[in-house]
Amino acid sequence: MNSIDLNCDLGEWDLSEKHSGAAAESDAAMFDVITSANVAAGFHAGDDESMLESAQLALRHGVRLGVHPSYRDRDGFGRRDRDIDSRMLYRDIVEQVESLTIAASKASTRVCYLKPHGALYNRISVDDMQADAVALAAKDANLPLLGLAGTAINRAADRHGVQFFREAFVDRAYLPDGTLAPRTAAGAVITDPTIAGKRAVRMVLDGQVLALDGTTVTVQLDSLCVHGDTPGAVIMAATVRQLLAQAGLDIRAFV
Repeated sequence: MNSIDLNCDLGEWDLSEKHSGAAAESDAAMFDVITSANVAAGFHAGDDESMLESAQLALRHGVRLGVHPSYRDRDGFGRRDRDIDSRMLYRDIVEQVESLTIAASKASTRVCYLKPHGALYNRISVDDMQADAVALAAKDANLPLLGLAGTAINRAADRHGVQFFREAFVDRAYLPDGTLAPRTAAGAVITDPTIAGKRAVRMVLDGQVLALDGTTVTVQLDSLCVHGDTPGAVIMAATVRQLLAQAGLDIRAFV
């Protein structure tokens, strides 16, 4: 690979939150570093104001705008698994796409792709029914999907003719089977920017990353994710970008 996308989950604040100002500031700084932004669309975080501001920042910095839908779970930040009827899940995804599309239109830009959030992201890696609902929503919105390679959502995208881009994580540990380690596991969240950057370079150049147990896992990727709520996320993203550039890689959006 000679190029790679750098994406981040953003817009995960709203004006009613006590620390929304700090979160918005961090978001603004992150748009200077990344090439794609996965923006919360109200179900786990965000509101009309945060979506509009994110869309404006994306346009200003030449960053691709992606919708980051989740289960309807603001109290749990979208990190609680849900058994949900596929028709309801489809409608929930469509509603979130429409919300960000409205904000994007007001900002004179557009939504370019769809990447699910949190528990939904994990569930559609293994659940064919929910993966189908998400893939159909993406198809009807004419949006490509971003997710884990070789999983249920990858297969669902292929079945429904949805363009699929593969993602890897610089700030999350992997299990030997190539899935992400639960956040509750020791060492699951990586906070050292240099370690994250070196992992990123190895993933892009060699297609490999070390799992929690020390074994080597093969990864396929078109994009690297830095979570916006990881401690020191902006510094981490900047370090990752710097080390990728030093390795001779062009940092550019996947769509």
